Amino acid sequence: MSRLICRGELIEDRWRWVDADEAPAPAAGEGLILPLARWCAQRPGLDAARTGVWLGPDDDVAPLLPWLATLPLIAIRFPVFTDGRGYSLARLLRGRHGYAGELRAVGDVLRDQLYFLQRCGFDSFALRADQPPEEALAAFHDYSWAPLSAR
Repeated sequence: MSRLICRGELIEDRWRWVDADEAPAPAAGEGLILPLARWCAQRPGLDAARTGVWLGPDDDVAPLLPWLATLPLIAIRFPVFTDGRGYSLARLLRGRHGYAGELRAVGDVLRDQLYFLQRCGFDSFALRADQPPEEALAAFHDYSWAPLSAR
């Protein structure tokens, strides 16, 4: 199992990423994160408590809206660190649609992005393989923030 940052702590990842063509078979205590199209197609037969969904930067959140209250995890994939569409997806899910479950940033996620990803609503982070999560924890203290009206 890999380690990730969740709500400011290092934890063992209890979720398994499933690609579009992979046949999922969860181990005991493990959840699955399915791509949006597959999640939509198989949703009626899925264990809602152990199945999350992953979104790519081009995915529309509309198919998820009726199910947001039951989704334990939504992962948003960043194909390259310069692609900011995942930030917008996170803001839509948290701000406009009120998603309260785990929102995870995955893919080309770097330490330098963590503070800003958190500000957009992400609460867990699966960092790129060359980014040590132990060192990345300090990123949440890199900046201080106050609303412009408080300055």
